[in-house]
Amino acid sequence: MSANSRPAAVDLFAAAARALADRVDEVNRLNVFPVPDGDTGTNMTLTLEAVQADLDRLPASASMADIASAITHGSLMGARGNSGVILSQMLRGLCEVAGQATELTPKVVAAALERSTTVAFQAVRKPVEGTMLTVLKDSAAAATAGVKAGLKLDELLDAVVEASFESVRRGPDLLPVLKENGVVDAGGLGVAILGEGFVAALEGHEVREYDVTTAPGPLMVQPVDDWADDEYLYCTEFLLHGVQADISVLEEYVAEIGGSELVVGDAETYKIHVHTDTPGTVLTWATGLGEVSDVHINNMRRQTAERTAGIKRDAEPTKPIGFVAVAAGQGLKDILLSLGADVVVSGGQTMNPSTAELLEAAQSINAEKIVLLPNNRNIILAAQQVTGVADRPVAVVPTTAIPQAFAALLAYDGSDDLDAIIEEMTAAAGEVRTAEVTVAVKDATGKVGPIKAGDVIGIVDHEIEVTGSDVADVTLRVVEHIIGDGETITLLGGEDLDDEAMSALETRLAEAHPDAEVEAHRGDQPLYPIIVSVE
Repeated sequence: MSANSRPAAVDLFAAAARALADRVDEVNRLNVFPVPDGDTGTNMTLTLEAVQADLDRLPASASMADIASAITHGSLMGARGNSGVILSQMLRGLCEVAGQATELTPKVVAAALERSTTVAFQAVRKPVEGTMLTVLKDSAAAATAGVKAGLKLDELLDAVVEASFESVRRGPDLLPVLKENGVVDAGGLGVAILGEGFVAALEGHEVREYDVTTAPGPLMVQPVDDWADDEYLYCTEFLLHGVQADISVLEEYVAEIGGSELVVGDAETYKIHVHTDTPGTVLTWATGLGEVSDVHINNMRRQTAERTAGIKRDAEPTKPIGFVAVAAGQGLKDILLSLGADVVVSGGQTMNPSTAELLEAAQSINAEKIVLLPNNRNIILAAQQVTGVADRPVAVVPTTAIPQAFAALLAYDGSDDLDAIIEEMTAAAGEVRTAEVTVAVKDATGKVGPIKAGDVIGIVDHEIEVTGSDVADVTLRVVEHIIGDGETITLLGGEDLDDEAMSALETRLAEAHPDAEVEAHRGDQPLYPIIVSVE
């Protein structure tokens, strides 16, 4: 590769990065080993994005050595997660050879891959076979064999790519945890995809998707929660600048305080990655040695739970309609889920969820269309905004109270006609009359006259209809406003109403309305000791 071919070299790198970015979700879902260290595909992609940013700042006259330097620097500065740091060292080794070359030849490819393997293995204190390191090593071996066999450049590159994917296939035979979980190594697949992206761009053909199944059948991604309580909780990584200490001193410290430790770079800038339960202690130690920047601390238990939930979602068959409801209180959430809601977003009168939160919930469901139940008039507008930005059809049933959502969900008949569903659910919700009992937080004047802070108030259709000093008495009186010819009275007890008080209230309502059926459930909602509805 000649020195004046900078645009081509940069384009080849961009093509390799794009090939991985296109399959980032697939790589992420394979991440079950060696540690729940974020999402492998995302971390590798973020590392490559940092490289691309450095490449984009190069002048048009940049040499191949300049490009190699930008790749080395960008990958070190932007390395994210265990996989990103290892990838940065792979790229460093490649660039140490490629940056000095004037032409891309089979011998240069073999030498670059050999050096890449050496540098990457040196960076990892405890290399594990079956991972991205093995894929790189096998690729280098294929290149060396190709040179000995006299292969032309295109033949050798194709052989290297084939060897990388074959190495990915063999991973489960080398690493039992991969075979147990029915996956290939995420980082290894990422490395193979990068190689194919580079070669495809160089040779001018579409990126090929190599089969990575293994005998006796295809590997299946299973919803595996691979977190163990004895593992370190926090993935901690940062840059450390201006340290007058040998790298072995840094390595010794991080090895003592955590696991999955990686220290790469030099005295000017070290990249440190470690899993630990005490990230604050690590950072205090680091700031005593030099200057710290680009700090990232991730809770791996939460990352694992999110990834597991995503795998479970993807394993489920797509259904026609999914439901998102809004509620505050575990009891209310449990009831909504039992009635068919897929996701319950935390929110209510004083904690309205944003459009972004509702959108995230809607798009997390493996369904073709989504119905939103806001359950509060202050949330309806935010819910309606989701309809214009979601990646699938979304509609809103304008429920203003939790009991309306119960009726709406019970009205769903299993069809996939979104317009008809919204019409039927809205009609069902409209048949429910609701009231709320709470405590006034300040003095006010309403249609019932003066209201003092601390008074118990009964609210119907957003109007205060009853005041008093006792929750049960106010509830009995407010039911009179909504009972009409209702046949069922439903009580939802808040977090501040104990079971004994709720049971007594249920009895009093049954005695006051002998022709109606009274049902009482724990809603555990905050602020409102009672939510009551009549149908």
